[in-house]
Amino acid sequence: MRLSIVSPVYRAEHILEELVDRIEQAVLKITNDFEVILVEDAGPDNSWLKIEEIAAKKPFVKGIKLSRNFGQHYAISAGIDHCNGDWVVVMDCDLQDQPEEIHKMLNEAQKGFDIVYGRRHQRKDNFLKKLSSKLFHKVLGYLTGLEFDPTVANFGVYSKKVINNLKFIQDKIRFFPTMVKWVGFKSSSVNIEHASRAEGKSTYSFKKLTKLALDIILANSDKPMRLTVRLGFYVAFFAILFGIYVFFRAIFFGFAVTGYASIIFSIWFLSGLILATLGIVGLYIGKIFEGVKNRPIYIIEKEIN
Repeated sequence: MRLSIVSPVYRAEHILEELVDRIEQAVLKITNDFEVILVEDAGPDNSWLKIEEIAAKKPFVKGIKLSRNFGQHYAISAGIDHCNGDWVVVMDCDLQDQPEEIHKMLNEAQKGFDIVYGRRHQRKDNFLKKLSSKLFHKVLGYLTGLEFDPTVANFGVYSKKVINNLKFIQDKIRFFPTMVKWVGFKSSSVNIEHASRAEGKSTYSFKKLTKLALDIILANSDKPMRLTVRLGFYVAFFAILFGIYVFFRAIFFGFAVTGYASIIFSIWFLSGLILATLGIVGLYIGKIFEGVKNRPIYIIEKEIN
């Protein structure tokens, strides 16, 4: 059994050596045939120099340096495109995903599963991050019609069959969990020990998370557009009811001068709905525009080993 471990790297200069050492110690208990693929996502530190240094000493370490910062999920795509294991482990580089937990997922996979997720049953993140993650997965699940577990992220074990099918997906907006959900196959999950960050803090700001969430929703669901259509019908229906009310009121009680405030409110309310609807349509058109350019998902600047 050949095992591939793929890890996107960003601002991890000081923990890469520990990461690789722990992966090596954990995986050698399972197999001697393995590779570690570190994809450096053009971070501002010296992570690539550290990867070159480690790869020179450890031939099983492969390094890929992207030409610019494409993002975590694009880096994962670059890694899985270049792996050749029978089983592939995807994990973050911050050591919150612990290499020592890989054997649990592989043992579960031997029961006949193509995908085994690592479920962080005691997640070592702050309350706000856990709450925002739960809300995001709830909204994403509602809009896409898929079920998402907020305790599950990228850390998991995937069969060669799953990885080969993931390689066919050329979506310009990448989000690894939805890609895995889309290809299907038999899946399971196991509880794993989630660690605190070994160094620093998450590089995902609120602004970046909001943009990522919006991109993922637009790329995986047309439900926002269908909801605006439904809202339009509701507004039209209540407008008809209000028109009938005004008609009969005029017949039985005579015409009355309507209030200025209600007219202004109606104008602004309906104008807001129209602008919001046009905005949603515009966002989808923008994503279509990005897609038809047919640019590569990522660009590799350097490779090692």
